Amino acid sequence: MHKYITYFILLLFFGCKTPEARRPITSKSGSFINESIARNKALNAKETAIIEKIMQESNQNYIASESGFWYYYNTKTESDTLFTAQFGDIVNYNYNVKALNGNVIYSKDDTKTQNYAMDKEELFTGLREGLKLMKSGETVTFLFPSQKAYGYYGDENKIGTNVPLICEVTVNSITKSQN
Repeated sequence: MHKYITYFILLLFFGCKTPEARRPITSKSGSFINESIARNKALNAKETAIIEKIMQESNQNYIASESGFWYYYNTKTESDTLFTAQFGDIVNYNYNVKALNGNVIYSKDDTKTQNYAMDKEELFTGLREGLKLMKSGETVTFLFPSQKAYGYYGDENKIGTNVPLICEVTVNSITKSQN
C-alpha cells in the first residue's frame, strides 16, 4: 500500500508542473516587414513626384489635405448656411475616376449617382475623406496616391494594383442624420 501512495504522490508532483512554451523551429527576422516598408516608401515617393508634376503643370491652386491627397475646387460654395457631412449623414454625389494621364476609367455615367452614409458604409479612403471636406453644390477634383485610392488590390475590375487616381466629385446634397 505504501508503494502505491508513493507512486501517487510522485505522479501528482510531476503531473502538475506547468507546461513549457514550445520554441519555434525557425525564427524569422523583421526583414520582410522592413523590405515592405522600403517598397511602400519608394512607391509613395514616385507617385508623389508624378502628382507634384501634374500640379505644377496645371493652372489650379491645389490644397494638400491632412489625409495625404491633393485637391482643388472646380465649384466652391461660400455660403455659411451650408455644412459638411458628419458621421451618419447621407451624401448624394456623382463622380468620375481617371488615371493620372487623364484617361477615363469610370465616367459619371458608369458610377451613377451615389448615396453614401458617412463612415457607415465602405468607400475607398480618399473619397471618404474627400467627401468630408465638401458642401452641397460643390465640385472638387482630387488627386489620390494609390494608398488613398484602391491600394494594392485595386478594384478587381478596371483599376489595377497601386494605381493613383484623379476623381472629380460633385456633392448634390447632404441630408443630416436623424440620430
